[in-house]
Amino acid sequence: MNQHVRSNIDDLIAATVPQRRIATRPVVIGAVVLIVAALAVLIATRLGHKADAPPNLAPLVTAVAPGRSPYTLSASFTGAIVARYDMPIGIDGEGGRVSAVLVEVGDTVRRRQALARLDTSVLAPQVASLRAALEQSRAEAVLADAEYQRAVAINSSVGALSKAEVDKRRSQLATANARVRAAEAQLAEAAARLGRTELHAPEDGIVLTRAAEVGQAVTAGTPPLFRLARGGEVEMKAMVAEQDLPRLKVGQPAQVSITGVATAFNGKIRLLPAVIDPQSRLGEVRVTLPRDRNLRPGAFARGEAQVASDVRPIVPQTAFLADSRGSYVLIVGAGDRVERRAVRFGGAQPTGIVIAEGLNGSERVITTAGAFLHEGEQVRVEGPKATP
Repeated sequence: MNQHVRSNIDDLIAATVPQRRIATRPVVIGAVVLIVAALAVLIATRLGHKADAPPNLAPLVTAVAPGRSPYTLSASFTGAIVARYDMPIGIDGEGGRVSAVLVEVGDTVRRRQALARLDTSVLAPQVASLRAALEQSRAEAVLADAEYQRAVAINSSVGALSKAEVDKRRSQLATANARVRAAEAQLAEAAARLGRTELHAPEDGIVLTRAAEVGQAVTAGTPPLFRLARGGEVEMKAMVAEQDLPRLKVGQPAQVSITGVATAFNGKIRLLPAVIDPQSRLGEVRVTLPRDRNLRPGAFARGEAQVASDVRPIVPQTAFLADSRGSYVLIVGAGDRVERRAVRFGGAQPTGIVIAEGLNGSERVITTAGAFLHEGEQVRVEGPKATP
């Protein structure tokens, strides 16, 4: 007897039995009979309410018939924009002090165009001195040649000179010619050192970086003073997951996006890796890109290349489940009972999960609360609905 029944009995006793003692026996017996009758009526009323209660209902679920939808499978990768041919330019010689910087970052330069100059206050006088020495040696060689020719002519006509004298003049001429060649070599060496005081662009291109400053002392060990993008060509250097590499091909189109630019750039895969990093399981690919002022080397980039297309069932992400037995979905089978259907993951799309195997698209797939249902459990279905 619950609390409510007990409360009703107490009320009946209070209503039928006076507070003062009643000594008469018939009155007591009548009161007891009245209490028992009221209790019987109350219990009958309670049982009637329970009999009228609705039975337990089966869980209500939402089911979707996914059908078959076309989709494209893409390989995504991230990396950076780089110069296709990045040319560092530094000091090739003894070095010196920078006296002039002739270009700035972003400038387009031509082959052999001067980029910077070093101080020439020491080398220029040396070159001038060696040039003068060469002129002197050449004059001496001309004089030695004239004397030798004269000696040969005299000896041939009158025989006034001995053979030893003629040989002496020939030796003097050979020595003078040797001095000329030595002076030319010394002058060429000094001129080359002087020429190295001016940095030139080895190819046409765009200046990417400039580390040279006027007054800076530089030597052959100094880091590069300039970096040049040969021809201004840029590309994307990216790392691709090992499982995606077999589906990529050289020449395959790719879409590249960079931060701050709404429009993607059309590129082509130029180079695929010969090896895969054993630690990261990634391989490096290169994607050729068009010349554009927004494609600056060093910028972070995202790339995507379509590798396959097909027509498959696509289910909502909430419908795709997995446990120790593998991937599966729950479907509403015969008699509105829950059935487990093993499936194979076919990729993720903005609209859901692609099912590569296990569904034909006509099944009623339970989209939510699948983890709380059991195989064979009967459910009430809201649907089915076909995906758009």
